[in-house]
Amino acid sequence: MATYAVGDLQGCLKPLQCLLERVAFDPTRDHLWLVGDLVNRGPESLATLRFLYGMREAVTCVLGNHDLHLLAVAQNIERLKKADTLQEILDAPDRAELLDWLRRQKLLHFDAERDVVLVHAGIPPQWSLKKALKLAAEVEEALHDDARFPLFLDGMYGNEPTKWDSDLHGVTRLRVITNYLTRMRFCKADGTLDLKSKEGVGSAPSGFAPWFSHKQRKTRGQKIIFGHWAALEGQCQEPGLLAIDTGCVWGGQMTLLNIDSGEQQRCDCKEPA
Repeated sequence: MATYAVGDLQGCLKPLQCLLERVAFDPTRDHLWLVGDLVNRGPESLATLRFLYGMREAVTCVLGNHDLHLLAVAQNIERLKKADTLQEILDAPDRAELLDWLRRQKLLHFDAERDVVLVHAGIPPQWSLKKALKLAAEVEEALHDDARFPLFLDGMYGNEPTKWDSDLHGVTRLRVITNYLTRMRFCKADGTLDLKSKEGVGSAPSGFAPWFSHKQRKTRGQKIIFGHWAALEGQCQEPGLLAIDTGCVWGGQMTLLNIDSGEQQRCDCKEPA
């Protein structure tokens, strides 16, 4: 029995299958953690969702910004963007069950036995793990509630507020929580976000730094597996942090991590499954 975590899939099914075959993954015995952004930009978003749904009992998943975008488009709240590869999901006869499964996934997962966290983008420096789990649960509750679900998606888009405040309420509160967990790269030590810069660590705007680099980060030392930031190329020198988005959809590779042994496997998008 083994537990693996895989970096952002973004509709790249063949590299995922390549990696799972390489480690002889058996969904009746093994488990797969997904770091979010299961779909979009890649060539097989629908097939990827169907593949994961088919072995959903062996999957633990956190949502990424592209997954939330798909849910918003499916609710006619947001329009497809030029680079999106989501239309085949919207046209699929089984879209309802696939999207219902997707919306019931977490924003933050904590394995207490292993003391390991799984998140798409990261945890802001001013939050403890306990606080992050509590706030993530607020968004998860909105996603799961039929009445609140479309209201949350309708108010999800936007870069404001740029900083957490416990007095925030309603969809504004949920938006900033979501931005931290699914979109964050650079921030200030107090959690003030910059959501425009998307390149490597050297591209930080003045006064900002990678979320994980702040010395006063309350989750420092905590083992955290995250994706979202392909420009890191899997490199993060902070103790306990594992960046596993290695940019498969952008011409890089897909990374599969054995959570217990630390062993990594990589497969190129062009490599046959």
